[in-house]
Amino acid sequence: MSTILLTKENGVGYITFNRPDKFNSFNREMALAYQEALDNCEDDETVRSIYVSAVGKAFCAGQDLAEAIDPQGPELEKIVREHYNPIIIRMRKIEKPIVVAVNGVAAGAGANIALAGDIVLAAKSASFIQAFSKIALIPDSAGTFILPRLVGMQRALALTMLGDKVSADEAVAMGMIYKSFPDDTFENDTKQIAINLAQMPTKGLGLTKRLMNETYNNTLVQQLDREKDVQVEAGSTEDFKEGVNAFLEKRKPVFKGK
Repeated sequence: MSTILLTKENGVGYITFNRPDKFNSFNREMALAYQEALDNCEDDETVRSIYVSAVGKAFCAGQDLAEAIDPQGPELEKIVREHYNPIIIRMRKIEKPIVVAVNGVAAGAGANIALAGDIVLAAKSASFIQAFSKIALIPDSAGTFILPRLVGMQRALALTMLGDKVSADEAVAMGMIYKSFPDDTFENDTKQIAINLAQMPTKGLGLTKRLMNETYNNTLVQQLDREKDVQVEAGSTEDFKEGVNAFLEKRKPVFKGK
């Protein structure tokens, strides 16, 4: 049985973690399969948005520790370098909106993979745990990069050092994720967001993502200059012409992501 499921419908690439018996913890097979699924969605022009979710009670419990301590398995350095770093880089660089739907606990690398999404949503019963300190490790999968930018340095240090469980509503309140939804409507509500995104001018959304990534490294003047350049690129798209024409003609635009 595949550890990662990939289906495509209505312009959405649905990527599903599928190791429910292991709380969707990552082993090498699953990490490489997830990278492959992300690449597939990036390369497919019919995929306009990506929806990442999981089967079972948990979203992702992080690294499969049985693999990490197996003398025959990959070493820790290889796990970080070949499994998690490429995942985070792909999620941040793919210029298509990525919705992450956290259905249950997201712990360790699983929490940080979730936070690497563009729009992170959670079921009310879901939770986030920076579990690394529990086993004397540091937060990887960009935990030391993304988390403090979301919640601030003080809170990020407390969450990573103490390993406190953060509920979905607490995560919303501290700016860690975008929204939470009741468990019984969670799947439909979150999938609808991905479907709506797929119908939007996704080329422009991808350019917005590019600029948001760059803002961490630029001064105000540099970012204004980048906005100028990328705005020219956005203005040359078919979607821009369609959006303007639809506005002038008082009709709903039909965007193609081009």
